[in-house]
Amino acid sequence: MQGKLILSDGTVFLGQSFGADQPTSGEVVFNTGMVGYPESLTDPSYYGQILVLTYPLQGNYGVPKKDFWESQKIQIKGLIVQNYIDYPSHFESQKTLGDWLKGEGIPALQGIDTRALTTKLRQYGVMLGRIESRVKSQESRNEKENTRLSTLATNDFIYDPNKENVLPYVSCKEVEVYGEGKKNIVLIDCGVKENIIRSLVKRGVKVTRVPWDFNPIEAKMDFDGVLVSNGPGDPTQAQKTIETVRQLLAKSKPVFGICLGSQIMGLAAGGQTYKLKFGHRSQNQPVLDKTSNKAIIISQNHGYAVDMKSLSVDWEEWFVNLNDGTNEGIRHKKKPFMAVQFHPEASPGPVDAGYLFDEFLSYVR
Repeated sequence: MQGKLILSDGTVFLGQSFGADQPTSGEVVFNTGMVGYPESLTDPSYYGQILVLTYPLQGNYGVPKKDFWESQKIQIKGLIVQNYIDYPSHFESQKTLGDWLKGEGIPALQGIDTRALTTKLRQYGVMLGRIESRVKSQESRNEKENTRLSTLATNDFIYDPNKENVLPYVSCKEVEVYGEGKKNIVLIDCGVKENIIRSLVKRGVKVTRVPWDFNPIEAKMDFDGVLVSNGPGDPTQAQKTIETVRQLLAKSKPVFGICLGSQIMGLAAGGQTYKLKFGHRSQNQPVLDKTSNKAIIISQNHGYAVDMKSLSVDWEEWFVNLNDGTNEGIRHKKKPFMAVQFHPEASPGPVDAGYLFDEFLSYVR
């Protein structure tokens, strides 16, 4: 069945549908990782986005059981790949990627020139887009001759996840507790990846997961530290979380922000954030630890960054991206407040930055 991806500037990419037979729309972004599509598709930070995977083969090792997912369902709006493999080979495969997408109602296209699409997004920046999975053959032939359409009316035609607060769609609805330990870490769930919880629990602490708009101070909760998780969307939309973190920074207990949590900490500290042209989404991003002058390779998934110039002199730049020089981490010079823009829990990707959980817990203990 023929399908097409229509970008908000009118560009059309033709392909074949291998997911759900329904239209969808969202922000079109790309990930350059070679593996890890089950983890990426279930990463809540991708909520509201159509994901383009640049590695040319996808689906070749199928879909594992939920133990390996980063949430309980697929979070992306749609998937774009170059070549889909419908006959997976892996001892842990439970189903094909196509069957998984169809079962969860997620459209997907293969046969797309992902190199050309990614080049366009890098040149002009991420765009809004729409997938239409059922296209008549005559329409397809006509569009092969002319793949340029008039500019779309994006307000009516395409969903933009940056125009609203999307955290209620990905956060837990009530307080949940994981693990055991003398120290209790409150995890503010802005769309947390499961491996963040696993990474804390295996280090011997109790994790109390709370919704994005939950304030542990107002709830008079007994806790030893706070982790503000990753998540989707524009960080300035999360005003309740920003206010909660602002109150936490007025206390002396340790606070650790990851990805969106880093942006929220920057905003709570009086700084500003800005949207990157095409973001960082891969498992091969190099960052420099400015305190040790050592580089590590880490996994990233973000479209916004903290403006270091907007922060007070009480804060310092901790990590910096070696590709484009943007901020990858901040921390307070005197108090136990730290945040990184990347994913120390990996899943997928290298585990170079796993030691940051230990550093955070050293403050807690």
